[in-house]
Amino acid sequence: MRIVSLLPSTTEILFAIGAGDDVVGVTFECDYPAEARSRRIVSTSAMPEGLEPAAIDAFVVAAMARGDDLYRLDEGALADLDADLVVTQDLCAVCAVDVSVVDDALAHLGCTAEVLTIDPHTLDEVLASIEALGRATGHEGAAERLVADQRRRLDVVRHQTAGRPRPRPRVMFLEWTDPPFAPGHWIPEMIEIAGGAPVLATGGEKSRRVTWEAVHAAEPDVVVVAPCGYDRAGSQRLADELVANGVLPPGVPVRAVDANASWARPGTRLVDGVEELAAILA
Repeated sequence: MRIVSLLPSTTEILFAIGAGDDVVGVTFECDYPAEARSRRIVSTSAMPEGLEPAAIDAFVVAAMARGDDLYRLDEGALADLDADLVVTQDLCAVCAVDVSVVDDALAHLGCTAEVLTIDPHTLDEVLASIEALGRATGHEGAAERLVADQRRRLDVVRHQTAGRPRPRPRVMFLEWTDPPFAPGHWIPEMIEIAGGAPVLATGGEKSRRVTWEAVHAAEPDVVVVAPCGYDRAGSQRLADELVANGVLPPGVPVRAVDANASWARPGTRLVDGVEELAAILA
């Protein structure tokens, strides 16, 4: 089988279940595991490099208003790879190539590859996507074992945090910093499992823009900075800027985490994020 993965999260999952040798094409963001970087890149960003969060937000808003795609699919590379399976998404036009773009490209090329769309909104759906990739690639057993281990680790954290004193610490989780975005999708559930109470959050739904006034009014006990697309060092830099600019509630602890590895991408490392946050809140 020849697989093109158009999501960093599914690339991560495919390697984790033993299908990595079948992955022939990836996106420019597929950086885990390191071996993924050796595959041919078939998708790149239309966004200029080096933009700060406010400029990124402005670029995205303007592009969406015009109906422009934020990602470029290299049809030539896609054709050369002769894929049997293309894994894509229909969850977030800001996150990766949209499935409609993939369908149009395959139709134009006359390619008969199967298209598997992965669109998790919750932790259970993330785990289900691992099983779906296992079925699609002939690695069902490995996928089932991976999911069982992920559920076991989540249960361990649930047990550890169940006996902690109430009320739970109020967590303001920033999925973006300029402007601030409150968390959605699987992240509120992750916070709850870790022993926190997510504020301004919308579980299972898209993250949403909020105001700093709303962040102050939510009276968080801790602020977690995890801007989508940033690693730990990048998150820490932006957290330091927020503290220096005085926009956060005074006296509230601020923690930066690796958004790419353990929060924003619905892959195999979300459990790492739950475990880390549980330790932060302990």
